[in-house]
Amino acid sequence: MTLNVSQIRKDFPILEREIRAGVGLTYLDSTATSQKPLVVIEAMNDYYRRSNANIHRGVHALAEEATTMYEGAREKIAKFINAASARQVIYTRNTTESINLVAYSWARANLKQGDLVILTEMEHHSNLVPWHMLQAERGIEMDFIPVTEDGVLDLGMYKTLLDRRPKLVSFTHMSNVLGTINPAAEIIRLAHEAGAITLVDAAQSVPHLTVDVQALDADFLAFSAHKMCGPTGIGALYGKTALLESMPPFLGGGDMIKEVKLRSFRPNTLPHKFEAGTPAIAEAIGFGAAVDYLSKIGMDAIAAHEHEITEYALERLEEIPGVKLFGPSADKKGGVAAFTLEGVHPHDVAQILDQDGIAVRAGHHCAQPLHEKFGIPATSRASFYLYSTKEEVDLLVNGIYKVKEMFG
Repeated sequence: MTLNVSQIRKDFPILEREIRAGVGLTYLDSTATSQKPLVVIEAMNDYYRRSNANIHRGVHALAEEATTMYEGAREKIAKFINAASARQVIYTRNTTESINLVAYSWARANLKQGDLVILTEMEHHSNLVPWHMLQAERGIEMDFIPVTEDGVLDLGMYKTLLDRRPKLVSFTHMSNVLGTINPAAEIIRLAHEAGAITLVDAAQSVPHLTVDVQALDADFLAFSAHKMCGPTGIGALYGKTALLESMPPFLGGGDMIKEVKLRSFRPNTLPHKFEAGTPAIAEAIGFGAAVDYLSKIGMDAIAAHEHEITEYALERLEEIPGVKLFGPSADKKGGVAAFTLEGVHPHDVAQILDQDGIAVRAGHHCAQPLHEKFGIPATSRASFYLYSTKEEVDLLVNGIYKVKEMFG
């Protein structure tokens, strides 16, 4: 199935914006956050206009409507990742909070001094810093699956690390810098054979690929709404039921309790045990609307379109003298093209491109150790989504030639 991209672009009001007089927006920063279709914006507005109330405890009409919409979105999200039950989907603020929830609740209840956590050299800071903090507090050990020169994980070294019987293997499904799509099912299978629990950072994969938590056999899987056409401020943690039920609550307060006395409390059942206080209700409803939108288009069609755009982008960028690309070939990666331009700092590249309305990212993309691995302080990063076009890639390439001219 081929996407009707010109029709899809009409769903995103921001894509019609002029950045300055006569200069339209070329948005190539979807890895940082995706744009939002009108149906998502309207779903959230509709809640505030018609059904605004707190959830779960009220018995009046608005409270019941809001609760139905909030929990209905959870059902949609569970179906989207093929969770066996919506009870396995915990609302969080984002992928970062989902990973921290596992680190604070599961890991602090289960890991002790000397226990090994295996990560990779391509992790986002969100999947590094919580484990550094636990290492400082508990004395756990950390080791890393190396990244090869062509931007893929060294699975041979991973198997060697597994001989040390880790307690947890936590890894990114898709690198936000290299675009590398890691073989999650194989990594998880090998981890389980070694007796380890697994946590998948799926922030970059769930928006772009079909992700099936049961087929992967993931123990935990974390992702964010804002990277998949949904609002900011809400994400999800999927967990296997037995693990979630065994974990202590993450935060204390309202809605995460079954019963409270002056000297004791009993936590609520799943998923509410991990959702203290008034949640992001409108955002959850927007999250559900985003899932509906992506499901209607079809994740396989989105992935195929992105692959086509990425393949074209890599070919065009490779033509430019002085451009160095990072990461594997298009068949092993998602819609990301990270690059450097000889003699020009990535921030200068991004700033000059912005003069022509071209939005790319510049910096270490919250993956500083990965950039150090490749001996560079930063990269420029163009990233693509279902609304991206080859014409936008051409504008990017023309813009980089303009940067080269300016810097001689």
